[in-house]
Amino acid sequence: MATPRTDVVLELYPRFQQVFQKITTHALYGGAENNAEFAQLVLATTHQLYRFEHAFDVMIVDEADAFPYNYDEALQRAVMKAKKADAPIAFVTATPSNKLLLQQNRENWGYSFIARRYHGHALPVPRFQSLWNYERAFQKNKIPQKLQKWVKQRIQENEPFFIFFPTIELMEQATSLFQKLDSTIESVHSEDPDRKEKVLQLRNEQRKGLLTTTILERGITIKNIQVAVVGAGNPVFTSSALIQISGRVGRNVQYPTGDIVFFHHGITMEMDRARNKILEMNRHE
Repeated sequence: MATPRTDVVLELYPRFQQVFQKITTHALYGGAENNAEFAQLVLATTHQLYRFEHAFDVMIVDEADAFPYNYDEALQRAVMKAKKADAPIAFVTATPSNKLLLQQNRENWGYSFIARRYHGHALPVPRFQSLWNYERAFQKNKIPQKLQKWVKQRIQENEPFFIFFPTIELMEQATSLFQKLDSTIESVHSEDPDRKEKVLQLRNEQRKGLLTTTILERGITIKNIQVAVVGAGNPVFTSSALIQISGRVGRNVQYPTGDIVFFHHGITMEMDRARNKILEMNRHE
């Protein structure tokens, strides 16, 4: 199984080990320990597939629309080279790109649509909340009032949370302000060497919440997580990104609901598309 994001490999690896206890499973990503032992099941970032040629009997590409795989033709060729010539390949994603759908239609691939989660509950639907002049507030070293109220409620109710920011600069500007509410709150981004540990600490209830960029939009499952998006109208938050971010909420069978709020200073078409797509999926039985 290949995926563009290291975080997805780190998330899936212990789950696969738990389910497939009688076979050897390897996780391959940048910085992982080398292991020469043969593995029947390999979880790898797509970059790691440059190491293989005609090696795999079955290839599954998870989060097939994610950056950088969806833009990088070299990575796409590496995936095809790594599997055996006659090996089947499956592309898995909640938000297939137009390119992937066109290819599926043109080449007449098989297609499966799963609208419901394993626990059978509806997907949490994002709500829209205005947050005017939020950038100016952070520049004045203040958390916007509505956002601060939301965070305080999460802390009071002992609910872990993600707050997604459109830029690293704005997120880092805000981090120290949130730490005044609770010292365990931290921030993560793609170049953060401690990202893996910070996410694990949140999962283990050692942190109240994380501020993050879109790096954590996929593949992360935290029990009872609540999610806010700051500046949801920013172009970085495409409808696909907002659907994936919303998908962090309600994944656990014990906590199948939760809050997903898009804080904005103007509702965009991408926000509407994301919400409408989630509502559409909830109409399927």
